[in-house]
Amino acid sequence: MDRAADPTQRAKVSSRRHVVCRGSIGAIALAVGVTLGTVRRPSAAAAANPSPAQDRAIFNFALLLEYLQAGFYTEAVKEGALTGEVRDFAEIVSGHERAHVAYLRRALGPHARPRPQFEFGQATRNERAFLKAAVLLENAGVLAYNGQAANLTKPALAAAAEIVSVEGRHAAWVSDLAGEPPAPRAADVGEPSAEVVRKLQSTGFLKTT
Repeated sequence: MDRAADPTQRAKVSSRRHVVCRGSIGAIALAVGVTLGTVRRPSAAAAANPSPAQDRAIFNFALLLEYLQAGFYTEAVKEGALTGEVRDFAEIVSGHERAHVAYLRRALGPHARPRPQFEFGQATRNERAFLKAAVLLENAGVLAYNGQAANLTKPALAAAAEIVSVEGRHAAWVSDLAGEPPAPRAADVGEPSAEVVRKLQSTGFLKTT
């Protein structure tokens, strides 16, 4: 039986929704600079010395990821292929990601990058494909933050810390829905920006213009 349609799984939705919705708005910290469709990694010297300029580069990559996630979940809900708790997950998290976009755009002001074009294909039209993509996106965000948090100034890190626990809940929830361990490790290690970039590029969702 599809676990998303199983009434015993549906019974878990209210409590999970309550836990996830308690998170506050913040930012994912990813230490890379971004231009439309092009990713540029910072130099080793820059990474060793947090600065407001580097905060902007990190937050702009975070904005790219939030644009991607918000668009992905919003389109998936609109397509109508999701059912049960999977649909509940997409509806809740799409709201969170749109709020993250708004937060980052306010924080970056005139430095905020424009929204790029995305093409999600079957990932928003097929539940199994959706779950696979969502697991990748949510876990990549958490690992990227853990790997790059030290590159932020203290004020920016404080803002980023407001969201990382919520992103971890997203990752655990969707991993469970996909039949994967929601907390496979006692501690998450970080990932370098190059690996995060590789994962985002592997989706094929981001279109260059």
